[in-house]
Amino acid sequence: METRRRLAIIRTMNTMSTLSTLSAPLPPSPAPSAASRTVGDMLREWRQRRRMSQLLLASEAEISTRHLSFVESGRALPSREMVMHLAERLEVPLRARNALLVAAGYAPLFRERPLSDPQLSAARQAVDLVLKGHEPYPALAIDRHWTMVAANRAIAPLVARADPKLLAGPVNVLRLSLHPDGLAPHIVNWHAWREHVIGRVQRQAETSGDAALASLVGELSAFPAPPHAGKPDQAGAFEANQIAVPFRIATDLCVLSFFSTTTVFGTPVDVTLSELAIEAFFPADDDTAQALRAYAQA
Repeated sequence: METRRRLAIIRTMNTMSTLSTLSAPLPPSPAPSAASRTVGDMLREWRQRRRMSQLLLASEAEISTRHLSFVESGRALPSREMVMHLAERLEVPLRARNALLVAAGYAPLFRERPLSDPQLSAARQAVDLVLKGHEPYPALAIDRHWTMVAANRAIAPLVARADPKLLAGPVNVLRLSLHPDGLAPHIVNWHAWREHVIGRVQRQAETSGDAALASLVGELSAFPAPPHAGKPDQAGAFEANQIAVPFRIATDLCVLSFFSTTTVFGTPVDVTLSELAIEAFFPADDDTAQALRAYAQA
């Protein structure tokens, strides 16, 4: 009875998430500050983060190495067009492009609208459509820091055994996944999943230069292994027929096994949309597919 009650609560929570969370305004992000760094310093950091030499970047941007050197050293102030040109070649995220513009003395170019903004209604509808259309399998929308923005009802069985405190307020799905009071005690292949999760966030932190993601890596790495995990070398060898690292979790339905895909908006010019992603989970075996289909019909 208690399990059914919790599942009902979580199903209601996720229904509300899909229908209302997308229309609620996101908390405002702090304005980018360039007080301590010049635009040249920031461009050099992005170039080094992309492991590009001045010669290579200058060649791809079709400018002289001398001019690029002057920009990075502060001897030349780039035009707004040059800042955007270099940022494009360096694949700088939109939020960071705004910071580059501000550091160079220009106004930000890319707006950051809340998802409740009427101009993003088509995007909200698209997210709703993808989440709903993916049922009976789980799917959720996340922001750049892995905070859940919306989810479909099929998420409920995965989180039913987590501490309700971790499901209140903004839910960071990676913290929920590896926290000892979250899903960690129920993840069957904890070592393999932990390595995958931390490695993925580490790569994101390195490529984006996002300090919050770097902090999240440290937090996730500090979580202890659950009692059932055993030693890392006992985590189990990958089977020959596996196509990706699975997410295997013991639930009240059965042991569910998934692989996932990530969907992002193409060519966004809004900061919020550029940082929004949908994680869709697909059954990795027939038992998982059957269990979720039965759950959806219950």
